[in-house]
Amino acid sequence: MKFPVSYYAEWTPYFGLLIAWIIGIGFGFFLERGGFGNARKLAAQFYFKDFAVLKVMFTAIVVAGLGFWGLVLLGLLDLSATYINLTFLGAQVIGGLILGVGFVIGGYCPGTSCVAVSTGKLDALVYLAGILFGIFVYSEFAPILDKLHNSGSMGEVYVWQWLHVSPGVAMILAVLMAVGAFTAATIVERKKKSIVQP
Repeated sequence: MKFPVSYYAEWTPYFGLLIAWIIGIGFGFFLERGGFGNARKLAAQFYFKDFAVLKVMFTAIVVAGLGFWGLVLLGLLDLSATYINLTFLGAQVIGGLILGVGFVIGGYCPGTSCVAVSTGKLDALVYLAGILFGIFVYSEFAPILDKLHNSGSMGEVYVWQWLHVSPGVAMILAVLMAVGAFTAATIVERKKKSIVQP
């Protein structure tokens, strides 16, 4: 088998959406089981009380990165057939800051708010309504914000290309960052004894 499967298999768009829906349901289930449908647990990250979000995200980055490049090196994944989002550095930095502020205030990110809504949390429903309203407002002002939206355009670029290093060096740096972040987070959590139970 070679990856991405959809590139070699003759999938209809509807079958691709079905696969995405199944994966999304599974992802949401495990987010909820991990306590990430709880705004208190998520927001605790920003108050240096509970670093579960940081640990999960870094684990996902490292596991996905090692798996991705492992498949490339084994010849099982065609790099030219994979898609990565275009990079607009200026716009994405500003968008990330806005998302971060919203995360601190509301206690959710877009994905976790959907998970929380599915379990009947009203605060998440209000948060999700705010996201949809924000999307509507942005779409109305999109022509005016076009210059901002395209700021820092870099096209399709991998981190290792941006840093001018090999993929292996980039992965080693990511692993070292994860180990450092895990260690520091665990030390802070033990000192504060403040892990939030979902």
